[in-house]
Amino acid sequence: MEISQANVAWSFESAAPPARGWGISREQLIRRLGETVNRSGLGSGLAALTEYVGASHYLLARHDLSQDGGLDFVICSDWPFDIVRRLSRIVVGLNAKTSELEKCLAALQPCFHPMPDDIDLPRGISRSYCAVTLNVGRSRLLLMLLFPQDVILSQDGLRDIGVLAGYLASLKADVSVRQEREFELTDREIECLFWIAEGKTSDEVAVILGISRNTINNYITSVMRKTATRTRSEAIAHAVRHNLV
Repeated sequence: MEISQANVAWSFESAAPPARGWGISREQLIRRLGETVNRSGLGSGLAALTEYVGASHYLLARHDLSQDGGLDFVICSDWPFDIVRRLSRIVVGLNAKTSELEKCLAALQPCFHPMPDDIDLPRGISRSYCAVTLNVGRSRLLLMLLFPQDVILSQDGLRDIGVLAGYLASLKADVSVRQEREFELTDREIECLFWIAEGKTSDEVAVILGISRNTINNYITSVMRKTATRTRSEAIAHAVRHNLV
């Protein structure tokens, strides 16, 4: 995507938070983000946002693909690798504790979470980390920040860099929905989900589709596993948000 330096400077000028007393200045942030959009990689822009808000390390991950237990949901990070290896369990835990409605309401709302006791952090780094959920199209992303022990991160600043991180990711990262079969809903699963969303019971859907009640329940269970939802209502909300039904 071709974007002129002037247009980039204008867009960041209007969106960037006011200057704070640490890290890089507002003018430096605008310049570095402009360079990132035109020439550099996503990491350079995330590093600028991290420094500006007073944090020390960044990690941007897909928040809707973490249930596979691997590290391929990590988009860009400068966290120490031994910590990154543990991230799958951390992000899965964050997903499991919130409903689909809560996930939608949590967008751009910074949250602080304790780091597991068995993780060794660099000296001087707080044992809490900050997580900001953001959306890029249909993809839900999670910006996770480590920060020094003596730094209090600004809620307004975190929301601002969440918006800018989403903008950068939309331009610099491939966050399209992964096309692996494991995470795709089949036509039959979507069909079952549609009838459930219409208020039909498993027995009624079984009669409509001409298959057994157990098969219907298996399809719905598969849908909840793939969408990381816990109930049929959450699965329906997920499907509506992603225009599946």
